[in-house]
Amino acid sequence: MTGSERGQATVTPGDTAETGQSGADPRDTGSGTWHAALRRVIRLGCRPGPWKRGPVLAALAVLLGLVMVLHARITDRGGLGSLVENFLPWFGLFVPVLLAGALWRRSASALVALVLPVTVWLSLFGGLLTDKSRTGYDLTVAAHNVGADNPDPAGTARDLAAAGADVLALEEITPQARGTYEKELATTYPHHTVQGTVGLWSRLPLSDTRPVDIKQDVGPLGDAKPAEVKMTYNRALRATVATDHGPLAVYVAHLGSVRVNPAAGFWTDSRDRNAQALGEALAAEPNERVVLLGDLNGTTDDRALDGLTSRLRSAQDEAGDGFGFSYPAGFPVVRIDQILVSGVRPESAWVLPATSSDHLPVAAGISW
Repeated sequence: MTGSERGQATVTPGDTAETGQSGADPRDTGSGTWHAALRRVIRLGCRPGPWKRGPVLAALAVLLGLVMVLHARITDRGGLGSLVENFLPWFGLFVPVLLAGALWRRSASALVALVLPVTVWLSLFGGLLTDKSRTGYDLTVAAHNVGADNPDPAGTARDLAAAGADVLALEEITPQARGTYEKELATTYPHHTVQGTVGLWSRLPLSDTRPVDIKQDVGPLGDAKPAEVKMTYNRALRATVATDHGPLAVYVAHLGSVRVNPAAGFWTDSRDRNAQALGEALAAEPNERVVLLGDLNGTTDDRALDGLTSRLRSAQDEAGDGFGFSYPAGFPVVRIDQILVSGVRPESAWVLPATSSDHLPVAAGISW
């Protein structure tokens, strides 16, 4: 072998594996990249677009809107319709939940569907978000369920007297606490009447005071209670308040309680029967100027109170600031303590500070 021959390298097929060199065409070195890019394009093409994402969220948004707008058509079997209507304002809390889901899924269809429940909720309750109160009213009225288990009736009476109402209605007055309320309120309110568990205190003279039969004397089986029991447990009254503008008919009522039972559902039989009887009494009222004060155990959206709300207007809805929730006092979520009027104009409505009761007092200023 010559020197020149020793300086030349001989390449054999096995040498390529040892040196790590590929025998493929150099032009094919990017084929893996092209294949990966193609796969990504295919995956993007198969992924649903923004209008096809979140169909369940879109359906739930539409359902929410329909429930709110058609709440009056929901069956009241087991009290379902009444239960929905009492908590109807809180259905708006589902909107931000669905909105968060729609943004997370980047679903255009769900976002568009949310327009329905938002529009319905605002049409039903948007007016309550603004302050509609005015000044310059002629008479201040207040109502409070003082609570049968109130541990401090004397303190509650003093708090109510300090609130400055001209006419004050109390519900759930027990025989044991009646004397305390009469004593503590006597200085501020020289005129008063108590009929069973409801009472009316007034700075102005009262006349034509009488109990109102709201069928509280009838048991769940239709059996009538004895006469002495009827008076003790009477839960509604009517009185005429003599004002500078003429007589004002004032009703005080505490409608039957409602119960949520897993077996029976939302039980409202007593409340509904009372509401119907009270509505009949109001229909027969000759005075055009009427104020109803009391714990109605239902909101003005509740269909069971249609006999009342069709004749009287809510002071809170017309002249309040906010929802006016009054129960329970610790964390109010529903307005069941009502001030309803007819023939007079509510100028302002508000919720008073808490007392020792499980309800909050409510008040309103009215004018002629």
